[in-house]
Amino acid sequence: MKLKDIKNHCYSVTITIAILLSMGTIACQKEETLSGQDALQKLLQTKQCFNCDLSGMELKDADLKEAKLNDSNLSRANLSGVDLQGALLDSVDLSGADLSDANLSEAALTEANLSEANLASTDFSGAFLRSANFQDATFENTQFRNADLNTANLAGVDLKSANFQGAILPDGTIQK
Repeated sequence: MKLKDIKNHCYSVTITIAILLSMGTIACQKEETLSGQDALQKLLQTKQCFNCDLSGMELKDADLKEAKLNDSNLSRANLSGVDLQGALLDSVDLSGADLSDANLSEAALTEANLSEANLASTDFSGAFLRSANFQDATFENTQFRNADLNTANLAGVDLKSANFQGAILPDGTIQK
């Protein structure tokens, strides 16, 4: 095979791969956004619901360990006592949600909105919370041991009743 033929073959393979990748991206983007009972049913059956609208839903004490909920809306949802250990919750809207007594240890919540959420006795130990918004959230016995809160927004939060031992704080320092 000549060098020119090899280059043309490689170019064809590259174009084919690019087309297939873009088709996959388009297919992913066209996934229908579920809401209400349909979204809830899918979440409880599969433990995944990307870009779902579960705002105001009742999920108290649900077992959602390692669930995948990236880009979903859970604002004002009742998630008290829920087990979300190791869950993927990047860019999730949890504003005004009740997460009291919830387990979010080792969960990923990058850029999550937890503003005005009830986080009393919530466990975020080892969680990844970079750029999360906690503005005006309620902390009472909230656990952030070894959590990554780098660039998180903690404005308007009473930090006195939270445990930040070993956590990376918003300014990048580690709490001793």
